[in-house]
Amino acid sequence: MDMSPTPSTAPPPSAPLQPAVAWRLVRPGFLWVTVAGVLLGLASAAACGCGFDVGRAALTLVLGLLAHAAANAWNDHHDALSGADAANPAPLSPFTGGSRVIQQGLASADDARRLALALAALVVLGGLWLALHAGGGLVLIGLAGLTLGWAYSAPPLRLMARGLGELTVALAWWLIVVGADYAERGQWSWVPAASAVPFALLVANILLINGVPDAPYDARVAKRTLAVRLGPVGVAALYTVLAVLAHGILLVLWLAQVPPSTAWWGLASGPLALAAAWLLWRHVALGRAVTALRPAIGLTIGATLVHALALAAAFAAVALQR
Repeated sequence: MDMSPTPSTAPPPSAPLQPAVAWRLVRPGFLWVTVAGVLLGLASAAACGCGFDVGRAALTLVLGLLAHAAANAWNDHHDALSGADAANPAPLSPFTGGSRVIQQGLASADDARRLALALAALVVLGGLWLALHAGGGLVLIGLAGLTLGWAYSAPPLRLMARGLGELTVALAWWLIVVGADYAERGQWSWVPAASAVPFALLVANILLINGVPDAPYDARVAKRTLAVRLGPVGVAALYTVLAVLAHGILLVLWLAQVPPSTAWWGLASGPLALAAAWLLWRHVALGRAVTALRPAIGLTIGATLVHALALAAAFAAVALQR
């Protein structure tokens, strides 16, 4: 199927990127995962009783969202250049296949690149201001996060095409939690670093299951994601392991009294993650169309949000008691 835009729909080369198109380009529906991660980091800092600055917290949330939005636009830019999104005639929207605004002729790959760079510049400027008030370690966390966002899509690394995409996003969203905590606490802490690991694993599962519908088309353009390399059975097996491991780690941390005693609330995401795993295995066993994965993907995202928000509530409960 020819996915190239027609002359009537393609924007003129000099046409500015419309705000509504830019909004679609950053895929706002997925930004909720970052909101949840930032709230978890802020709540863990509040629980330490070492002070809480509302203005700094608000800026941390904004910067986290801008960084995620930049990474999404950067990914659309490079998937347009590689032909990965254009090769996919029927993405499982809005979960897979990118924002589609480039393929629909509403924006160009250069528009996506410029938007990504502009957003990243805002993150750098805001991050430097935040680091002046929270500590220099925040610069290292921010640079690591931006580097991962770049390396995920961009050559020569293209980590997503090397089967390292899931590891990359797990590290990036682990840093989201750790960075949000650092912005308030002003120093490194073992508690948020450990507590963020289950959340990071659940974020990795979002990318893993999202890769299944795209796998045949990614393989055509040498985008060898983990879903391409493992196949449906391998993806289902790894997905199940990560879901169980995430909640197992939280249980171990809770028993070891690393997070608050109410941290078991985070286990509320377990049934959602296991239900998604069951649906994924059912899809593999029955050989259903990829559209049947929509409920499993929705449950995966829901499990991630529930986990982060429930754990954030557990930390917030401690903070309110101080």
